[in-house]
Amino acid sequence: MSTQETAALSEVQRRIAKPPVVKAAKAMSFFGEHAAGWLAIGALGAVVDRKRRRQWLVGAAGVAAAHGASIAVKRVVRRPRPDSPDVEILVGTPSKLSFPSSHATSTAAAAVIYGGLTGKRLTPLLVPPMLLSRLVLGVHYPTDVLAGSVLGATIGAGVSRWLRKSERSE
Repeated sequence: MSTQETAALSEVQRRIAKPPVVKAAKAMSFFGEHAAGWLAIGALGAVVDRKRRRQWLVGAAGVAAAHGASIAVKRVVRRPRPDSPDVEILVGTPSKLSFPSSHATSTAAAAVIYGGLTGKRLTPLLVPPMLLSRLVLGVHYPTDVLAGSVLGATIGAGVSRWLRKSERSE
């Protein structure tokens, strides 16, 4: 792996991986594992917003699709997770594959899709902290989280466009 990415990852950990930040990053990791937290929010939206139940369920399916796409790309690329004495791994992972970050992918997809459903700009609020958390925990390289966020945002934008078109045709 690129020594520049390892150096950047090590620097992130050196500067900000303090106990409160690591605790928050671990909580975010748990929330985002297998996109479970984002799927739960989609289900909650479907329960609370009965008029748009179908849109929330389609949105959650879009998040699940984004997560699945990241897993498929991981299996093709097969990039190993960081493994350097300069990087401390602070959380367990379900696989040894790193590219792209599935947490980044599902978070970006959820931010775009759910942002469209709520009318709120969620991407700047949700995506940067999740991306940074993966670096703090030492489980992804910077390009892993960037690629994951692009993949998730792209899928999220497609799902959001489809939802807008289907609303107009109803």
